[in-house]
Amino acid sequence: MELAAKHFKASAAKALVDVQLQKALGNVEKGFIGKRQKAADALPEFDALRDNARDIKNHVLAHLDLYLEEYERNVIASGGTVHWAETAEDARRIVLDICQKAGARTVTKGKSMITEEIALNDHLSANGIEPVETDLGEYIIQLRGEYPSHIIAPAVHLNKEQVEGDFRRVHTHLPEGRDLSEPVALLGEARDVLRQRYFAADVGITGANFLIAETGTSVIVTNEGNGDLTQTLGKVHVVVASIEKIVPTLEDTSQILRVLARSATGQDMSVYTTFSTGPKRTEDPDGPDQYHVVLLDNGRSAMLGTEYQDMLRCIRCGACMNHCPVYHAVGGHAYGSVYPGPMGAVLTPSLNGIEETGQLPNASTFCGRCEAVCPMRIPLPKMMRHWREREFERNLTPLTARYGLKFWAFFAKRPKLYRLAVSFGVPLLSLFGGSSRRFHSLPFARGWTRHRDLPAPEGRTFLQAWAQREALKQEPGQ
Repeated sequence: MELAAKHFKASAAKALVDVQLQKALGNVEKGFIGKRQKAADALPEFDALRDNARDIKNHVLAHLDLYLEEYERNVIASGGTVHWAETAEDARRIVLDICQKAGARTVTKGKSMITEEIALNDHLSANGIEPVETDLGEYIIQLRGEYPSHIIAPAVHLNKEQVEGDFRRVHTHLPEGRDLSEPVALLGEARDVLRQRYFAADVGITGANFLIAETGTSVIVTNEGNGDLTQTLGKVHVVVASIEKIVPTLEDTSQILRVLARSATGQDMSVYTTFSTGPKRTEDPDGPDQYHVVLLDNGRSAMLGTEYQDMLRCIRCGACMNHCPVYHAVGGHAYGSVYPGPMGAVLTPSLNGIEETGQLPNASTFCGRCEAVCPMRIPLPKMMRHWREREFERNLTPLTARYGLKFWAFFAKRPKLYRLAVSFGVPLLSLFGGSSRRFHSLPFARGWTRHRDLPAPEGRTFLQAWAQREALKQEPGQ
């Protein structure tokens, strides 16, 4: 699956005229925003919990090396093994080696954005091991050869008829005439097909929402039982997680869990919150014989101590994209990245470089909704501005934008000249706006007017309107 963040503008243009996609994206706005607000309003201490969660992660990032070492010690003490992966290639190699030593021909996978980031499925397939996604949304997009369009709802861009078509195309061992007209029938068929894969798999691979340094525990947060089946039925459980997923204690984890589900899906808690510590013990009725954790850096340590460090607080709830007007308009695939939306516009350049991803931090209205709803209070608009600055410094911004900014800066640095220019320009634009008071086309603004009208100025500049208001205040009787 090719990711192409550098083609965001072209992909966004296609998404805007995709009727089916636009209908599906309406469900994102309707389905998530109200539920989150209702859940937050029902918890008086919600904002205080956000502050606590932010402080916990800031503390971890300030002492990340110490907590990673403590986590490793406790994983080993519980009978597990920790593998350190500096790059995506290292992580793929480590996971493949574990699977090959286990003699695996099939592996089941719980939902994991990290394994999407490192393209693990393609690597396993290329080496003769079949990966089977077991999260329903991930399973659907695997059948289609796509990557997730949302980090918590991977198949949110699809409708029921498309899913039915994919099931009939792939599940050829089932009767052709079966009724798949209702969502419950699709769910039941996926459950029956996947149930057989759990028992056939030699290795189960999951991500981790949290890694607890105090106990060496990995935590997954899901609304389906697939994660539990994946990590308990295989002979080997492999956890693939990035280094910033560390949390100091069980108590700290419980604090962050209280804002995670509420921010993501409007639930008080997810249906399943599963804590795993090491392999099966003698007295355990089930569980894996081996427990491996692959800790991935992949550019994250380079973010420490920079203006992008706050991004490492992200807990992958998806609230930023659920509330983003740009995401609502074009969906996740337009971003050409595993991580879409505002968080992707910051994280993807950090991982892949601004040279290939410069269009992403520019895909924002800077309305601030993403920062307002982020449970970890990540200043996403500020970091997108920083990426725009890096892009400009490296002469990656288009020439038209660069010269346009220089032209504006020339006037902005000369207040008297700026005021003189706008005192002529604003009334002139107001006159050209005509009786409709709107522009349907305007030089240097066609990127806007191609899709929407541009309101004409009222005829006065802001300073003129302010001066008139202040003068009225000075009149007697005002």
